[in-house]
Amino acid sequence: MNKSYIEFRKQRDFSSILSDTFGFIRNEFKPFIKTIFNIAGPAIVIFMLSLAAYNYVAGDILNFTSFNEPSLNSTSIVVTIVTVIIYFISAIAAYILTAATVLFYIKSYVDNKGIIDPSEIKSSVYKSFWSFFGLSFLKGITLMIATMLCVLPVFYAMIPMAIVFSVYVFEPKRSTSDAFNQSFTLANADFWTAFGVFIVLGIIYYILAMVFSIPSVIYALISTGIFSGEIDPANLNTFSADPVVIVLNVFNTFFQFLLNIILMVAGAVIYFHLHEKVNFTGTYDRISEIGKSED
Repeated sequence: MNKSYIEFRKQRDFSSILSDTFGFIRNEFKPFIKTIFNIAGPAIVIFMLSLAAYNYVAGDILNFTSFNEPSLNSTSIVVTIVTVIIYFISAIAAYILTAATVLFYIKSYVDNKGIIDPSEIKSSVYKSFWSFFGLSFLKGITLMIATMLCVLPVFYAMIPMAIVFSVYVFEPKRSTSDAFNQSFTLANADFWTAFGVFIVLGIIYYILAMVFSIPSVIYALISTGIFSGEIDPANLNTFSADPVVIVLNVFNTFFQFLLNIILMVAGAVIYFHLHEKVNFTGTYDRISEIGKSED
């Protein structure tokens, strides 16, 4: 059965943005996920392994075998610092490569009317890595400053920062600074629709993340003796190194990482909605195609 083509370059209402976001993921799921893991997979694996390593060594920093006199383990501190550095570098790389792959996949999908070119996607992702890194830095600084100011600036900055990668990918003539500035311009075209979509998706994300964290919470309560009312300091010292805890934490982080893909696709759908509302590019193209078909 042929997959239905989803037209990105058009204006949408609230419900259409949500339905097309999940519709695209559903229709393209196998090649979409395969492409993501072919490109970003190694970074994701290192990210997960470094998370597991951090959980394993973190418990040795403080030695609670003598509860009244906890001692620092200097060797563990050095190992933990190295592990944390690897963790952060791999986390950033995994996020950038995944975001770039998602958006260049959609770009290939749009440019070729539903047909994707994996080699072109891979090449574009690697070429744009440092541009995405720069935009990620600007995005992080912007959200951090907005958070320091108050709650309302965070809500306002959330929308342009959600589409800034899309501006860079789908408007290739723009530099990183141009893409950053343009994201604020587009966000003002229909801010409340975009805001509402991300609030709904954020709630869905939170609920799903909470559901998949339940096994970790239950196991933590049992292992630390909270259920029985008897908390053993020795258990606290070795808890983070528990293989079951490590596996559950890695699983939770991996699942939350995959959930971010939904937000990335939604950002692209919202970008095209806002861009069409301002420029009508897709509408003009479809009109010209009708004229050609009649000729």
